[in-house]
Amino acid sequence: MPRVRVDPTKCQGYGTCAEVAESLFVLDDWGYAQSVPRDLQGATEKQAAEAAIEVCPVKAVRLLT
Repeated sequence: MPRVRVDPTKCQGYGTCAEVAESLFVLDDWGYAQSVPRDLQGATEKQAAEAAIEVCPVKAVRLLT
């Protein structure tokens, strides 16, 4: 099952991933995203993950298969 992952060395804290896929990400106290550590469930979550990948301005989000 695929998972979504945030590269902490690239994340700049824009939070756009959490805006488009709030069930897949949490923001820490400084606004940096962390992915929820679980497999994506169904097509809807995969589409949300793909949207988060697209909107990240620094390309810190990726899909692990």
